[in-house]
Amino acid sequence: MQCNVMEGKIIIISAPSGCGKSTIINAILAQGDIDMQFSVSATNRLPREGEKHGVNYFFLTDEEFKTAIKQDAFVEHEEVYPGRFYGTLKSEVERICSAGHNVVLDIDVKGGVNVKRMYGNRAISIFIMPPSVEELRRRLVSRATDAPEVIEERVGKAEYEIGFAPQYDCRIVNDDLAIAIADTRKAILDFINA
Repeated sequence: MQCNVMEGKIIIISAPSGCGKSTIINAILAQGDIDMQFSVSATNRLPREGEKHGVNYFFLTDEEFKTAIKQDAFVEHEEVYPGRFYGTLKSEVERICSAGHNVVLDIDVKGGVNVKRMYGNRAISIFIMPPSVEELRRRLVSRATDAPEVIEERVGKAEYEIGFAPQYDCRIVNDDLAIAIADTRKAILDFINA
């Protein structure tokens, strides 16, 4: 189900892990002057310390996630890592758009391309890029949430994901966080006000 003309617009933000997309989205949301709401994604991974169901993610069991796929409950879903699924529930997008708010989707690059294709001009797709793959590796190590082999897996995946950047409407390099936030904010405002 797509949002009607009088309803909210869709803002797709994707990036390789560790590029700062969640930080950028949260900073823009915290300013509170743009009418947009964060779409909470679903995943079958376990919560990290401090994460809450329905706030950070909808944490589903493997079986619950597979059932939701069979029931066509997602706008998009992806097996981002072997056995690790993420997806955007249609009900979340519909709830936010039908209330007249703009919805922000923090999603995987393939999902972002698919959702943009689905919604067309009702959506803007923004890709957050690292300054370099080496800088991305450094950020993932300093985050200290993953084992070294997981970090190398994420870096390898990032190199692949960066190949999707040309399919996005807008590409922003997060070299300086304040500038990346300002550039992302401007892209969103230009899109909403168009």
